[in-house]
Amino acid sequence: MIPVKGYAAQNATSPLAPFSFERRELGPHDVQIEILYCGVCHSDIHQVRNEWGGSIFPMVPGHEIVGRVVKIGNEVKKFSAGELAGVGCFVDSCRVCPNCKAGNEQYCDEGMNATYNGYEKDKKTPTYGGYSTKIVVDENYTLRISDKLPLQGVAPLLCAGITTYSPLRYTGVSKGHKVAVLGLGGLGHMAVKFAHAFGAEVTMLSSSKSKEPDAKKLGADYFVLTSDNDKMKQLSNHYDYILNTVSAPHDYNTYLGLLNTNGTMIIVGAPPAPAQIPAFNLIIKRRKIVGSLIGGIAETQETLDFCAANQIISDVEVIDMPYINQAYDRMMKNDVKYRFVIDIASLRS
Repeated sequence: MIPVKGYAAQNATSPLAPFSFERRELGPHDVQIEILYCGVCHSDIHQVRNEWGGSIFPMVPGHEIVGRVVKIGNEVKKFSAGELAGVGCFVDSCRVCPNCKAGNEQYCDEGMNATYNGYEKDKKTPTYGGYSTKIVVDENYTLRISDKLPLQGVAPLLCAGITTYSPLRYTGVSKGHKVAVLGLGGLGHMAVKFAHAFGAEVTMLSSSKSKEPDAKKLGADYFVLTSDNDKMKQLSNHYDYILNTVSAPHDYNTYLGLLNTNGTMIIVGAPPAPAQIPAFNLIIKRRKIVGSLIGGIAETQETLDFCAANQIISDVEVIDMPYINQAYDRMMKNDVKYRFVIDIASLRS
């Protein structure tokens, strides 16, 4: 077994603290990665605090992982020692269901094996995430990382990046489309960058006037304050797509009216309560609401390659591991632009 240092929550009310554990020895198709950076996702907080239920403790969070391969199994063909590599939101899946065979492992019929707060394929060994010094992953669930971009800005692409890239690609967003992004946070700032890179006209919809300069800098063509009722009325039937990144309670109907005929609202945020949507808000203009969950391995690699080719990274604040509990508190106050990333060197030292 491989000894590892990490940070873990022992229960839903305890702060994260130092935690030592072991990774499995390498199998024939495994790679061992020395973790360099790990992004901090809002879902880390939800799961550490058991807000979604079913949390497994002790929990080592983290599913936005970049590092360097230090050892490989004897049958590994995709990676060599010394190469950069990444791990996203899952580390395995059943591999044989229609979704897995189609490259949609995130929708595995048996459930993907989450990078943390889940179980290995034996269904009894807990998975531990990237708030740690090392990880062992099957080569088929490991991503190639370019050396053309700063690694700390690449880490969030493994979740915040693919979560917004995937639905924009799936729905065919391109030049000539009018896209609104609702909410400027970890997901929203990546959505603006991607929609802009795809050639769309991009509007940031936000409840905070102070975010206008950042929205424009990130690539938004327009900024609309959602409390400006006159402006919102002027935008009725205006957008082809709205990418909704908001996880706080809000009324979907306020924004459905901004969609034109055949317009689509894409949901990637997860509010705590069910939405109430009158059928006529969809029927009248043949509007659609669709959801999207991260992306498969091939599409995640596509995202990373696209970002490397177009010099796209996440805007981050790098922190040391002992700062993680303060970082969580700040995230709950939306006090980060726009993603915390842990420098794992601070954990090794």
